[in-house]
Amino acid sequence: AITSGRFTVTDLKYADEKKGLIYFTARSKENTARTDYYVVKLNGKNLKRLSFGEFNHNIQSVSPDGSYFITSYNNVSMPAKLALVNNSGKIIKELGDARGASFNEYALAKTELIRVKSDDGLYELPMKVTWPLNMDKSKKYPVLISIYGGPNAGTVMDTWGLNGNQQFYAKEGLIQVSMDHRASGHFGKEGVNYMYHNLGDWELKDYSNMVKWLIANGNADASKICITGFSYGGYMTCLALTKYADVFTHGMAGGSVTDWSLYDSHYTERFMGTKDDNAEGYKTGSVLTYADKYRGMLQIVHGVIDENVHLQNSIQLISRLQDLKKDFEMMIYSGGRHGWGGNKGVHFQNLKTKFIY
Repeated sequence: AITSGRFTVTDLKYADEKKGLIYFTARSKENTARTDYYVVKLNGKNLKRLSFGEFNHNIQSVSPDGSYFITSYNNVSMPAKLALVNNSGKIIKELGDARGASFNEYALAKTELIRVKSDDGLYELPMKVTWPLNMDKSKKYPVLISIYGGPNAGTVMDTWGLNGNQQFYAKEGLIQVSMDHRASGHFGKEGVNYMYHNLGDWELKDYSNMVKWLIANGNADASKICITGFSYGGYMTCLALTKYADVFTHGMAGGSVTDWSLYDSHYTERFMGTKDDNAEGYKTGSVLTYADKYRGMLQIVHGVIDENVHLQNSIQLISRLQDLKKDFEMMIYSGGRHGWGGNKGVHFQNLKTKFIY
């Protein structure tokens, strides 16, 4: 090992054998929601950050001798810029700016990257929030949380993002959130270890903690906390409306795993082992275990020929909810695999929009 410490190397960019230097990118040592560019000697000494500022860096190319690099850099409040930089971190030339001349004429909703301390005090969990336009601090607002949630599969980065749907919902008065838990990759192998033989536990503990922060500090309406996701995100959503129904009130779950004994072995056993050596983990990680705790309103959606997360996952959940005389919404898509397009894709988008309203 050349490097050590609480950061994750993401890519090797260039090796200078003559000078004994390695150039690489990593989840920033300074901020886990950013990628930075570093150089270090082959003996592990003189680690140095080459990228600059409070930005997420995407290294586009490195010069043949490693002396210069081109970076596309941005953050939640600044669209991307492109620059040629030398190995002292000095910008030699600005090459491009995504902001047009009229950028400042638009009234855009504010997006922030916020850190929330985990309830055990060990981690500063990242959360990206787009606040309602012209937010009134005397009012409470509904929350829409979009997640994925799998091990080492975080989605929250300090990056610029803008689309019409996001801005429309901000204008309508919706707090839009994405969040990552301790095992999402922000905290390296140390964080991911929490999920070993224990899928579905720490993710929702951390998510719940962040939702409680929004209720206490972000004008969130505790009676309108909606979570949505597909695949592993669907699994998270189903667990949120059962095991954690004291926090989450609404959910839109697509292509959801509901019990790990129903999912393929190459993924499941990598994290969960087999049922013979982890029977308790399979039980505590199953949505079906907590079906009796279900309350609120869950929209369950699945493709009929989903070859990844088989339809039986949703079928077994709705069967359990029916036996418990619980109310929910269900939509299946004929010909739908693990996702679908065409008119059925439009139908699915409209279904979610109606649910949100």
